[in-house]
Amino acid sequence: MIAISVSVAALFLVAFLWAVRSGQYEDDYTPAVRMLFENEVPEGRKAEAKAKE
Repeated sequence: MIAISVSVAALFLVAFLWAVRSGQYEDDYTPAVRMLFENEVPEGRKAEAKAKE
């Protein structure tokens, strides 16, 4: 049982280190302000919305 728990913990550590090295935690500012501007339409989609009208 101890060996299984140590191996699961090691697996999570490896997954965390892989995520950090691949840049998953680089942008820590955008998620905090994204909800404030969620209703705005991106520039590319404005043209698409006008074309559909």
